[in-house]
Amino acid sequence: MTDRRTGTPRTSVPLVERFRQYPVVYGILTLTVLSYAGQILGEFLLGYDAVAVYGAKSNTDILNGQLWRLITPVLVHGSGYHLLVNMYSLYAIGPGVEKFFGHTRTLAVYALSGISGSLLSLAFSDGRSVGASGAIFGFLGALGGFLFIHRDAFGRFGQSQLRQIISVALINLAIGFMPGIDNWGHLGGLIGGIVLSFFLGPRYSPVRLAHDRVHFVDIQPFKRIWPRSILALGVLLLGTALTLLGISS
Repeated sequence: MTDRRTGTPRTSVPLVERFRQYPVVYGILTLTVLSYAGQILGEFLLGYDAVAVYGAKSNTDILNGQLWRLITPVLVHGSGYHLLVNMYSLYAIGPGVEKFFGHTRTLAVYALSGISGSLLSLAFSDGRSVGASGAIFGFLGALGGFLFIHRDAFGRFGQSQLRQIISVALINLAIGFMPGIDNWGHLGGLIGGIVLSFFLGPRYSPVRLAHDRVHFVDIQPFKRIWPRSILALGVLLLGTALTLLGISS
């Protein structure tokens, strides 16, 4: 892409163009920032953080039927620093997922990974928790699973990227053992993302074109396998029901 005035190549992509390329990632980012603005506004107008009060993951409230708390924690953050770290991670990882997975699949992976993280946290952690980390770990797992499945097609580059993703995941899980961090939510999101990459992810097959050019075609488009996302949600809801029964018994 070149600058119309100078004819020289542009070194950065305009924000509007990035929104067009990755509407799901930037839409989630925008919605999450607006949610945090709502948290601040609630503190100012009401004297308490209403968004966190009604949106955080809370075992007691989930047991009482507030199942929306399995997904709403991804929009709630504990501080500006917490928000900044997670949104930078989303900005860094998300476009790669949306590029390979497409818009609809990316949204499905984010939402289902977020629920998966909340579910594992519900099963093994009594504390309240907030943050998009579980869903972002889901993106990390989905991208890692995708690269593993296509490791032969992408060659050394794909294998190198896969090793980096594994390293990043392990480092962040290790950091998650610090006090105050819901590592069960991280692990649940990561596992969810990996499983979803095999269950819902694209399958690219190389097609040789003229002049020895190679084009990759998705032989498993989402429009063909979308019922699997409903099945995945059903499995998560079943897991939630079993977890709630186990906690309450």
